Amino acid sequence: MHNQPSNWQKKIEGEWHGLPSIFDARGNHCGYNKVFRSSVFQDGQTTYQMNTKIEEGYNELLPRLEVSDIFSFGVIDSDQDRIYLGPDFIGAGHPYGALVDAHYYAPGWTGDLRTMVHILPDGQTQVYSSLIYDGPTLFTVFNGMYKVAFDYHTNPETQERIAVFCETERVNGRHPHILPAKKSGAWTGEMSVYDPAQQLLGVNQVHIAYQPLDLLRAEMTVTIRGVFDKKYTFKRYRNHSRHYFEGPDLFGNSMGYGRALYTSQHFYGEALKIKGREFLIDQNFTLSVVWQFYKSDRMLYTTFGLLHWREA
Repeated sequence: MHNQPSNWQKKIEGEWHGLPSIFDARGNHCGYNKVFRSSVFQDGQTTYQMNTKIEEGYNELLPRLEVSDIFSFGVIDSDQDRIYLGPDFIGAGHPYGALVDAHYYAPGWTGDLRTMVHILPDGQTQVYSSLIYDGPTLFTVFNGMYKVAFDYHTNPETQERIAVFCETERVNGRHPHILPAKKSGAWTGEMSVYDPAQQLLGVNQVHIAYQPLDLLRAEMTVTIRGVFDKKYTFKRYRNHSRHYFEGPDLFGNSMGYGRALYTSQHFYGEALKIKGREFLIDQNFTLSVVWQFYKSDRMLYTTFGLLHWREA
């Protein structure tokens, strides 16, 4: 029991509303999960509640994902580990400032989840995703954006604001992760950098120069300056929901589930790789980016931030 909530717990006060999209393992859009959730710290104890309702998910996923009761589970709250005590979720989440990276099991879904939540700088918006597995095999993906509310159940104006937001998510959730096909430009922004002990090391300045080569291929040069310096160039190719990174400095592939692209990238000639999530949050190609760097297969850095697009 803690006398004060963790920093992460303070960041997620209120009730968060969203309409995350549901995808099958091949990247096909299957429906939506109407959700509102809250994590409440009271009398030294933290309880997480989540109300979910599957919408339009009328395929083989529906009987597995629909539930009859509200999710509710205890949490041992800290900024090192948030330990989920069940009965609905069992495992832990790991906060890095405005990002939580969680790995846990949902007995009701009989699914093993890898969840990331990035709270945007406005403090009112979350970028969310869950990869849900049977052992090593992915069977579904949830992702979307959430908005916070503090008086949803009593204020008609708040209810209308959330309803409008969820309808935009109903439209945007189907959009695939497709970068500009004919426009050159660059993404720039700041990314927070944390070490494996979840300590903030500082901020990186990130610039990604982007040049289409044809309608499905592009060349990108990433320049990172700050806590560590790195510059690398690679070509990328998209085929349906799959993206491939084809050197010379970096190789790998990725899979898109709607707006979210889950990447695995390997640097040529060194024991360094990136596992990441890149999420297109609007029609201006703004990216919520999470890059986790691994050296010799050990976590080196967790970095995340917003990158803004400007056409050349």
